[in-house]
Amino acid sequence: MPTRVLFVCTGNICRSPSAEAVLRGRAAKAGLDGEVVVDSAGTHAYHVGESPDERSVAVGELRGYDFTGQRARRVSPRDFDDFDLILALDRGHKAALDRAAPADAHASVRLLMDFAPDAGARDVPDPYYGGRAGFEHALDLIEAGVDGLIAAIRDRSV
Repeated sequence: MPTRVLFVCTGNICRSPSAEAVLRGRAAKAGLDGEVVVDSAGTHAYHVGESPDERSVAVGELRGYDFTGQRARRVSPRDFDDFDLILALDRGHKAALDRAAPADAHASVRLLMDFAPDAGARDVPDPYYGGRAGFEHALDLIEAGVDGLIAAIRDRSV
């Protein structure tokens, strides 16, 4: 049975769609295609139905990631049963998810950066109001977190 992973940020147009694209791409390269199901969502409905931010896509595509078909959506109560892991991109998102999680939720809610303890960051900062360097830094952290996540999936420790 595949590990089902949902990444969550605020509006689901920058960080979480990038994390979705990174996990999809790196899982395939790691030979885990079909063993991982991935999606992304936002804690807020600011951008529902929109494609990922063009700056996130530009930086991600330069590194070989595919954002095809992604559309912003808001986290739903059903996500807590449909996914094994719900990974917040920062502690504010995790707190919101912890408050929203039903008592009998199937999903484990964690921070993505829990999987990259040596990265020197607990949160992936929101690049939305900054320049290209912010998007690149966010993607660097996401890649580090996803690499640790893939190792945990391989070890079946998640």
